[in-house]
Amino acid sequence: MTQLKKSTLEFLKKLEENNNREWFTEHKPWYQEEHEQAYNFADALLNALKGHDEISTLNGKKSLMRVYRDVRFSKDKSPYNPRWAGSFSRVKPHLRGGYYFHIKPGATVIGGGFYGPAPEDLKLLRNQIAQDDQPLRDILNDPSFQKVFGGLQGDQVKTAPKGFDKEHPAIDLLRYKSMYVFRNFSDKEVLSPNFLDEAIATFLALRPFFDVMTEYLTTDLNGLSIVD
Repeated sequence: MTQLKKSTLEFLKKLEENNNREWFTEHKPWYQEEHEQAYNFADALLNALKGHDEISTLNGKKSLMRVYRDVRFSKDKSPYNPRWAGSFSRVKPHLRGGYYFHIKPGATVIGGGFYGPAPEDLKLLRNQIAQDDQPLRDILNDPSFQKVFGGLQGDQVKTAPKGFDKEHPAIDLLRYKSMYVFRNFSDKEVLSPNFLDEAIATFLALRPFFDVMTEYLTTDLNGLSIVD
């Protein structure tokens, strides 16, 4: 079974404390060793997930986000992201949503959803929710779903999106520009032998959410399919 090592989190802690090119260059072999660990974990996670869902991401290495930061337009000039993070995309257009993992000392999360959807998708989502928000509310209010993820997260507009009444009964959902959920893990849980199994179980708990959102995104307001 793939298990993350204590050194994986230790490297990330040291990188956060020494977020500069000199330290990174000096410890490049350590980075390469821990990056390989992250890749192996991502690959195991993806292979297990493919037994339950249709995923377009080719392999674990393709899923991983770069540790190097693009600082051109950022006030924070720290050159590195002290975390291992990656995402797996479901096969479009019939399946929607994406899985995400973020491993960082004291801040590990597993989850997913719809981050920054295309404008046409966001418009369709809002129209569908405005017409019938109950299927989505049933999932978000389900006690087992809430036990795993808590509440819905994502950027929101302050009042109401263009074209929608701020007094609409579903305005709390219509404000969202992105919609996703996460489960938090302690460092002890991350380093436990069953973390991979718990990560998979967390991903599987997303499926009811994905199913409702996929229905919204692949049908018109009359319930007819809009995908080939």
